[in-house]
Amino acid sequence: MPKRKIELTHLKRMTDDTGIVEHALGNIPRRGEGYATDDNARALWLTCNWQHRIASDPAMRGEAEELQRLAEIYLSFLCHAQQLDGHFHNNYSYDRSPEAEEPSDDCFGRSLWGCAVASLNLPHPDSRFAAATLFQNGFRAAEMLKHLRGKAYTLAATSLLLSCNNELSHLPRFQNFIREQAPERVEALEAQLLTAYEQNADGDWQWFEPMMTYGNGVLPWALFHSYQVTGNSDALLIAEETLDFLIDKMTGEEGRIRPIGNRTWCTPDHCDHWDQQPLEVMKLALAAGQAYAALSNPEHYLSVIKRCRAWFHGENDLQQPLADFNGGCHDGLEPSGMNRNQGAESTIAYLMTELIYASSREKVLSKA
Repeated sequence: MPKRKIELTHLKRMTDDTGIVEHALGNIPRRGEGYATDDNARALWLTCNWQHRIASDPAMRGEAEELQRLAEIYLSFLCHAQQLDGHFHNNYSYDRSPEAEEPSDDCFGRSLWGCAVASLNLPHPDSRFAAATLFQNGFRAAEMLKHLRGKAYTLAATSLLLSCNNELSHLPRFQNFIREQAPERVEALEAQLLTAYEQNADGDWQWFEPMMTYGNGVLPWALFHSYQVTGNSDALLIAEETLDFLIDKMTGEEGRIRPIGNRTWCTPDHCDHWDQQPLEVMKLALAAGQAYAALSNPEHYLSVIKRCRAWFHGENDLQQPLADFNGGCHDGLEPSGMNRNQGAESTIAYLMTELIYASSREKVLSKA
């Protein structure tokens, strides 16, 4: 089956020889606002996975080579951002100098995930070695994580490397490191997510926290990943329950996806619907994609992925497409209209949703 083409025009517009610029004015990069390691980790993840997916297709050789070039830029950024203690500094000015900040668990977890994906999927062995080295250097700092989303990304990354350990034979030292060090970390992080659920779930509130805020899909997504390693039936059950709960909270009239709004978020008493951000839709598609792979009744989750993709193309509360023909994506929906800016986070969220959708379609056809 021919692979679905990815439109890279805006991603390339936002990327220079340092990394991907964080913000845009319209579709023009706002260089004065600098870079975020968060976005470069996301971009590394996107480009690695899409390059790996199309690499065997001779008709897409040029696109695969361009994705590899971009991935190496983003990996280099992570190399620059990693500190001596293993953490990743997040915010950088346009001259590449670090801005003052407190360490971010979210940035750390996303960066580890990006490195894990790159260590498996980048085509050049020395690039895979670089990604593995960054992961290993950061691994020791994972025990200091305090926040759930950073823990979730780290859990998913470590579980991924364990479940794909045989694919690390080109990095024997790293392969042995994962075999020896990762199982204990996976069990500990999985237990922490399950404990958070037990402490906060109550009656009709099936969630890990007293309030649903941002990037919610990453929490059940991580448990689906850890289940593949631990076989913990509680992890699978809670992943499914919380994902179904999230789907319910993110479904509006006529079955359209309606992201949890970032003004006052969602509590047992009230769920805000504005403003709506593309990241929330991508994270829902991400969790649904993992559920599709893990559960025996996947059709429901395939429908969710389709509706997430449709949200970007106009099946949303404002009935306006956020994605454009250059592969860019507007930064969100507000009651007064669409945010016209096309920043890195939103653009990557859209392109990642397209990747999840394309991958899920291929899985359906392979089962037919």
